[in-house]
This record gives sequence, C-alpha cells and structure tokens, in this order.
Amino acid sequence: MNGLEKNIINRKVSKLPSPGECREIWRSTDAVCFDVDSTVIIDEGLDQLASFCGKADEVKKLTVQAMQGGMEFRTALRARLDLLQPKLSTIQKFTRSNLPKLTKDIDRLVAALQARDVDVYLVSGGFRSLIAPVAKMLNIPLENIFANRLKFFFDGEYGGFDETQLTSRSGGKAEVISWLKKREGYSSVVMIGDGATDMEACPPADAFIGFGGNIVREAVRDTATWFVYDFATLINELESED
Repeated sequence: MNGLEKNIINRKVSKLPSPGECREIWRSTDAVCFDVDSTVIIDEGLDQLASFCGKADEVKKLTVQAMQGGMEFRTALRARLDLLQPKLSTIQKFTRSNLPKLTKDIDRLVAALQARDVDVYLVSGGFRSLIAPVAKMLNIPLENIFANRLKFFFDGEYGGFDETQLTSRSGGKAEVISWLKKREGYSSVVMIGDGATDMEACPPADAFIGFGGNIVREAVRDTATWFVYDFATLINELESED
C-alpha cells in the first residue's frame, strides 16, 4: 500500500457506514456513481490506449513509480499523457477498433437501477472520449459522464488535457458527488468502485460499495464495510426488497 492509499484509508475507517446501513442506503438511493476502469469495464482504459500506441511498458512503469511515490493524480496523469502524446486520429482509431469490455451483469444492474428511477452516473479519472462508448452501450446519458477531456491542436496533435475538470485532480470524485447533490437535491448517493480514490468519495457519498470483480485492491477490500465480487449481488439486494 502506498502513502496516498494509507492516508485515504486512515480517514475512511471511522466515516464509512456500517454494512447494514450500506444495504439500506443502496435499496433506497436516488443516484449511483460508478467508477469505470476495472469496475464498469474489465480493463483500464489508459493502459489499453498505451498498448494500442505501443507504449504499454513505459506507461505501466510510470504508473507504478507514481503510485509508489504518492504522486498527485493530476501530475501522474500529465506525465503519462506526455509520454503517449495521443493524436486525435489515434483516439478515433482506438475507439473504433477497441470496443469496451463490459463487466458481467453491469448492463442488468444499470437497467435495474434505471427501472427504479435511480439516476446513474459514470465518474472517472479516465477520458470522456474513451468512456462515451461505454455510456452508449449502457443507455446512460452522455451528460451523466464526469471524466477528463483531452485537448488537441487544430491539426489534431495532442494539446494536453482540460485541467479545470474536477476529475483531473485528487479528491475530484468527491467534488463531483458534492456538486451533484447540490444541483439535483439527492437525499442519498452511492459510490461504487475498485479503488481508494472511489472510497475517498464517501463522504460526501452516503455509502461506498467496494468492487473486486476484475481486480481486488487489498486496501479497499480490507476497509470497505461492503465489498462485492460481482454485480449480481447488488441486483439481488435490490430485488430482495421487492
């Protein structure tokens, strides 16, 4: 566990609702925010893009170095993108030839939530251009995506990323949820994800559900008061109330 994760975990232990409270909130929530990489989809989008660009090893090494050093999220993101330098044409080719691999039962879960008039959001430190196809596959409105935006120069060359986006910085997911609660007046919001930064968003999220269906982050598994390994568990919990 790196220093950043330890700090997040230490802050979370006393603030997460109990298992019973989590389940009660889950069954009655107004909105659910899903992390995307390794949660809604099987893979990590930036890693897949790096592999497509032939720079998988370099980006992975940089990611590990950043995590071990507790580097701020935006700094780590900038470093990896500076290494990739993805052009607009590269992004377009990647999204056309690499359909997202949805995690089993996520489509059923999203449909079940929407049938209950629960608003569903995708909140990610990844990139909107890579996440939009995921939203379309799940019938989630594109305006319900909160993610980073790549920038390009007029000739299509890489021009950086929009650093005004909340998700471009550490703690950004919590800021998104606070903003949503104020704008929409939700009485409760649930955050679901595999990482420490997802757990960090509770509070202001009213409950956090750790997800280990694709990868198990030990720090999250050992701290989350409700940790699941598949989405069928969450569907069954919804149906148990009906």
